[in-house]
Order: sequence, then C-alpha cells, then structure tokens
Amino acid sequence: MDTVTIGAKGISVSLDLAVGHIAGMEVEADGRVLKPLHRAPWVGSPRESLPENLPEGTVRLSGDFLCAPFSASDVEAAPLHGWSANSAWDVVENGAIAGGWRAVFRLRRKVMGATIDKVFTLRDGHPFLYQEHVFSGGSGAISVAHHPMTVMQGGGRLAFSPKRVAVTPATPLEPDPARGRFMLAYPARASDLTRFPLAAGGATDLTDYRAEDRREDFITLVEADHGGPGWTAIARRAEQDLVLVLKNPAELPITMLWFSNGGRDYAPWSGRHIGVLGIEDGRTAIGHAASLGDNWLKHEGVATAFALAEGRSVSFRHVIGAAPLAGGEPPSSVESAPDRLRVVTAGGAARELSFDGGFLRIGRSVPA
Repeated sequence: MDTVTIGAKGISVSLDLAVGHIAGMEVEADGRVLKPLHRAPWVGSPRESLPENLPEGTVRLSGDFLCAPFSASDVEAAPLHGWSANSAWDVVENGAIAGGWRAVFRLRRKVMGATIDKVFTLRDGHPFLYQEHVFSGGSGAISVAHHPMTVMQGGGRLAFSPKRVAVTPATPLEPDPARGRFMLAYPARASDLTRFPLAAGGATDLTDYRAEDRREDFITLVEADHGGPGWTAIARRAEQDLVLVLKNPAELPITMLWFSNGGRDYAPWSGRHIGVLGIEDGRTAIGHAASLGDNWLKHEGVATAFALAEGRSVSFRHVIGAAPLAGGEPPSSVESAPDRLRVVTAGGAARELSFDGGFLRIGRSVPA
C-alpha cells in the first residue's frame, strides 16, 4: 500500500495515496496508544478474492476520506463517492512547521473541472487531525462529505451538538432480507434522538450503539442553530476512549450516521463488518443529482452543495481526535476556546484538551 505517514508530538496519521483514505491514525495519551479510526477487514486481501466490480474505495475502505460527490456520482461519471475516494492523490507539500507538521495532497483527477487539495495539519501535543479540503476552479456545483469511521468491540454511547431533526431516507440500505437487515423505520423522522421509530414498531435510542444489534442503517441529522462547533462524541466501551469529530455547521450542516454492524451478508462484507459507525459530516443529499435538484433538505433550509467557478476557491474544514476515557459515558457538551477544547460530562466535571480553537472558523460566512 502506497502510504505517507506524518507526525507531531503524540500523534501520527497515514494516508493511502491510491484512494485518499486515512489508512491509520494513532494518538498517544496517558501511556496508551489510541486508534480512533476503522479499517475494513478485507483491506490487503488479494484483489482476486474480492468482487470484480467493487470500487477501489471499497476495496481499500479505511479511516476517513473525502466524498465528492457523496453517494451516487450521477452528474459526472465516477465510482461511488467520487474520484476523491477512489483514485490517486499526489504529495504536494510535506514538512515540519512551527510546533507541528503540515502536508498537502492533490487529487490527480479533476472533479467538475475543479482541482482538489487535501491539507493535513498536526500540532505537537494536540490529539487532533486538522483537515481542510480546497476546491479551486471548476463549474457547476458539488456535494461533499467526510466519511470518518470508528469501530467498537463492545458498543458505545454517542453524544452530539444540538440537532434539530433526524430523518431516514425512503428506503433502507439493505431492503432484501436475503442480503442483509436493518432496524430503523424508513422513511421516518424524529426530533428526539433517543426515541427514533423502529421498522418493527416502537422506538430506539440512537445514542446507544449496541453490539448485539446486527444491522445496516443510515440516518441524517440536521444541525440546530446553536452558534458553536458541530460535534459528535463516541464513548467506546471496550476501547475505553472518546472519539471526537468536529465541524463548522455553516460549512457542513448535516451529520449522517452509518450503523454497519454485521448487517450485510454478501461479499466483501460477509457479516464481518462489525461494530462500525460512520460519522459523515456533509453538505449534501444522497447522490449528486439529488443534491443539485429539489430535495427534502432544501425544504428544511439546508444547503446541499458548494457552487464552483473558474477563478474561485471554496473550502471546508474538519477535525478528528481521541482521548482516554473511563466509564463509557460521552460528554454532555463540548466547548471550544482559542487554545483548548473543554469536554464536560453530564455530572459537570470538565476535561480540557489542547485544541486550535480558531481552525473551524465558526461564524464565518459560507457561500452556497
């Protein structure tokens, strides 16, 4: 695997240049090495052992990657989640900066005529990867999403910045019981994340990832207006850590959750993709054409694409991190300050992590 690894004090990140996926991320804290991101169990298997028509982004499914567009590439021909998740990136810059490390990668292909740069920054003593994607030039509009995945051996608890509604699409990911299974009702919506409708009747708590629930489910959470960073926190029970994913809601107004816990029976999934949660922060509907056309999110006042133009650049930022955690309960709030992230428990106890509070540019005006 053609990977580039960068590091700063207490953190390292590796990028698979063949597809632009994060192949590994390690955070050193309290004498431990935390690995917040997931890698599919078939990665590295002989190619002939996998289905012939499998996109390269699924063959090498790892960590986090840029979806441009998200889901179906039905405006400009490309595999699932676009060339940004399925084709080669080059190293443009890679070197030390004051107090850390910075690397810039460029997608060899253009998307809607735009050049795409991926910028990674690591800072000494910060348990976070700071990411930015920059689209330069192009025409039309592009939907985008990050696709970080974590994995839990024994389930975990989830917490979020305030969301205004949770919505499942019209059909489940695996409607055929001969191929897989699902639990949530489709379509359905709820404003209470702890009471989402089930296909079998009743309701479930979306904040509780239970290891015994074998299912493949997908749901979109729409950010509420709260003035702070958007965040998802995953308290992993067996791993005894806290995975944190942060965004600027003005740039990425939705968070899509992919519950992948042994819910697909066909290759390469084969019931072995277990305990995985995708935390997919985006500016998108499901599919490029749907994002550009009329869709339910637009009716909710939510932007689903960035406009592209020659001589113009658009960008968005994203943060992934991890910290040790005992007790298995996620925070009740996450507060950003200029030089730290304050993580507050339900009981009021606070923990502070070194953090670049200006990185996400909360409050800036974002063009459509």
